[in-house]
Amino acid sequence: MRAAVIEATNELLRDQGLTGLKVSEVARRAQVNETSIFRRWGTRENLVIDALLADAAEQLPVPDSGTLRGDLIAYAASLAKYLTSPAGNALDRTLASAGDDPITQQLRDQYWDARYAQSGQIAERAVKRGELPEATDPRFVLEMLVAPLHFRIVLTREPLEPDLPVRIVDALLRGLVSAADGPPGSRFS
Repeated sequence: MRAAVIEATNELLRDQGLTGLKVSEVARRAQVNETSIFRRWGTRENLVIDALLADAAEQLPVPDSGTLRGDLIAYAASLAKYLTSPAGNALDRTLASAGDDPITQQLRDQYWDARYAQSGQIAERAVKRGELPEATDPRFVLEMLVAPLHFRIVLTREPLEPDLPVRIVDALLRGLVSAADGPPGSRFS
C-alpha cells in the first residue's frame, strides 16, 4: 500500500504541484481508502513529505569522482538541479514549513539521517585519501555544502546560478583546509 500511495503522490505532485494535491485523488489513483492514508500518515503534509523524501533519495545519488572537489561539485550540482525541479522545490518548502509534530519530526529525522549517512561517504573517502584532516566531521562538511542552496530556495528565493555549486565548493574547501592549520579565526585575527 505504501508504495502505491507514494507513487501516486509523486505523480500528482509532478502533474499538479503541491497546492493542487488532494488526498482524495491520491487515494483514487493508489486504489486505497482515503481513511487508510490519514490513518498511516496523519496529515496531507506528512504524506507529501514522505513521498518527496522517497523521490529525493532516488534523485540524489552520491558521486565518486576520485577527488573531494569533484565529488562535492557533482553533489551540489545534482542537488541544485533537484531543488529547482517541482518535486525538489516542493520538498524544500514543505520541510521548511512543516510543523514539529512527532510524525513530521520522525520523517524529517529519517530523511536527514539517511542523506548524511549516504552523502557522508564523500568526506569519509576524502579523509582516507588525505584530502581532508582526520578530525573532519562529514556531516558538517555536507551541512556547509548544502545550506546555501536550501537557503536560496526557501528563504531568499534567489535563482541557483549554474556556477553556484563550484563557487560554494571552492569557498568551502578553502575554509576546511585553513581550519586544519589552527584554531578558528587564528589566520584572520
